[in-house]
Amino acid sequence: MANRHRGEIEAEIGGRRRTLVLTLGALAELESAFAASDLVALAQRFGSGHLSARDLLRIIAAGLRGSGETVGDDEVAAMTVAGGATGYATIAAELIAATFGEAA
Repeated sequence: MANRHRGEIEAEIGGRRRTLVLTLGALAELESAFAASDLVALAQRFGSGHLSARDLLRIIAAGLRGSGETVGDDEVAAMTVAGGATGYATIAAELIAATFGEAA
């Protein structure tokens, strides 16, 4: 069961209930992927409301790896979620909110 106080969320991805968390390592991975200079810049990027499909993929994949899954971005890209694009956006938004707080 996910512990929201540790920044964890649960989501059904690829037909399985999974835990996602943006650990410090996952956040460092995202800083690099988004060319963000620090966590504040990363949070501002996420809070802009302008996230591409590739951005959602990176966030979800980093969250899965943060929880210990050994999946690559291409594997995550092939996974399905209920609700299609809206479902992916919801998962990413919940993970960001769990990591940075609801205001992000």
